[in-house]
Amino acid sequence: MFVHSVYFWLKDDLTSEQLETFKHGLRSLTTIESVKQSYIGVPAPTDRAVIDRSYSYGLIVVFDDQAGHDAYQEHETHDQFRRTCSPFWSKVLIYDFV
Repeated sequence: MFVHSVYFWLKDDLTSEQLETFKHGLRSLTTIESVKQSYIGVPAPTDRAVIDRSYSYGLIVVFDDQAGHDAYQEHETHDQFRRTCSPFWSKVLIYDFV
């Protein structure tokens, strides 16, 4: 199993249309063939000193292996998401683990 975790900090001045475009783009990533499981969400209302709730949206994508991840990274849907939605975020952090 290969887990790809992505956290987005969206710009404060996004219009509702831009936010919908971003959310649609996130959902499109979950349709890529090598994706086995996926989760999209916003920070949970937990409040402990060790929890970072400063991000806007999180995406977790699970693959069978690194080859599935690598195919996802090169997929046209992923490229389209980056081209369309990267102007909407001020920061992105990615954590991959196996």
